[in-house]
Amino acid sequence: MTNSPEILFLLVGRGGSKGLPGKNLREIGGLSLVGYKARAARQSRYCARLIVSSDSAEIQAEATRHGAEVLFDRPAELASDTASSNDVVLHAMDWIETHEGRRYDAIMLLEPSSPFARPEHFDEAVELFAMRKASLVVGMRETEVASIFVGNLGADGSIGGIVEKVLKTTAQRRQDQAPEVTMNGALYLIGWDAMRKHRKIYADSSASYGIIMDRLHSIEIESAADFAYASYVVEHGMIDTSPWRRSA
Repeated sequence: MTNSPEILFLLVGRGGSKGLPGKNLREIGGLSLVGYKARAARQSRYCARLIVSSDSAEIQAEATRHGAEVLFDRPAELASDTASSNDVVLHAMDWIETHEGRRYDAIMLLEPSSPFARPEHFDEAVELFAMRKASLVVGMRETEVASIFVGNLGADGSIGGIVEKVLKTTAQRRQDQAPEVTMNGALYLIGWDAMRKHRKIYADSSASYGIIMDRLHSIEIESAADFAYASYVVEHGMIDTSPWRRSA
């Protein structure tokens, strides 16, 4: 790929996690969730630089151990469970522009809670970004259930809204539904100029794209049950861990 865009990879992780305490530093197969994301990022052909945004010295140290740079401490107001990813990304961009006087073509937001993105997933996202002149590329997976079977449960237990959707389709079997996708949390590639213009990740629907990832590489860890499942997948060889065993 000629004239490759310069991508700043941004690994983010708070020290606190209510759903699974210490989540980002927990290990699967001898490697922390932070380690999985950092090692894969460093092996991407398009990773110009990998930095970490965290309020935790332990997470910073772990990220550094796997090749990330620590440029700043994340401010306390951006380390609460209510802080938005938009503000975290903008803070990193502000720091780079203010302290280094430079910009990148795009920023790749990486969350350790979706640890199994591989280097080639990042590469595919960057190549799609460049080819489509996108403002956003995100990781996607197929949904377990088609949207016609999903809706709200009424206060009285009613599911009338869902039944109405089902009645409007002639293909009522689940296996007859066209595949649908949703974000998997594995990667968010955001154009630098687009983020500056809109100040939020999801903004321009006409320039937003997704890469499809299989279910195992799309595992998201938010609870002890999720962590147990991810550990089982690795321990039973259901996922190829060779990308994370290689040094960047």
